[in-house]
Amino acid sequence: MPNRSNQRKQLRDRRCALEPAERLQRSRLLCRQLAKHHLFRNSQRIAAYLSADGEVDPHPLIERAWAMNKQVYLPVLRPFGDNRLWFARYEPGTPLVKNRYGIAEPEIDHNKRVEAFALDLVLAPLVGFDLKGNRLGMGGGFYDRSFAHLLRRRHWLKPRLVGLAYGFQQVEHLPAQPWDVPLTAVATDTQITEFR
Repeated sequence: MPNRSNQRKQLRDRRCALEPAERLQRSRLLCRQLAKHHLFRNSQRIAAYLSADGEVDPHPLIERAWAMNKQVYLPVLRPFGDNRLWFARYEPGTPLVKNRYGIAEPEIDHNKRVEAFALDLVLAPLVGFDLKGNRLGMGGGFYDRSFAHLLRRRHWLKPRLVGLAYGFQQVEHLPAQPWDVPLTAVATDTQITEFR
């Protein structure tokens, strides 16, 4: 079984090898399916992301959420390097800046920022996933640290974490670490699978 670093590299390479037109088509298919799903429809505060590195582009879902008067948030790196995220309100015209990794994020407006536990749904990028709900991210642990409170709860499991991926990002098995926060569901260009 390949280790996480090797899996991450292979899956990122495959994801980045998609032609832009195919990436756009697959992203639109995924977004169309998820927009009809109860996890999206029943959520008011939704965190998404701006795609980079060949990730699924959730922009059609962001626009759908705005059209439905839902609140959209984007992840913002917390200062001081604790590898955790805040979530800042994202609306049409929100000014964006590049973070320390070169990824666009909203300029911090402390009045429009929320903690992770205040969200209903998080659309999470990922590099790989398995059918037990394990997620392979970029390796920084930002999502696991930010949603660690979910590991201690038995009830009121919010926010729901939905990974967005291409079908080929599914792997047979990802070894889970005690600090890994499992996904509620994964949405791909072919199906939506709920885990709990």
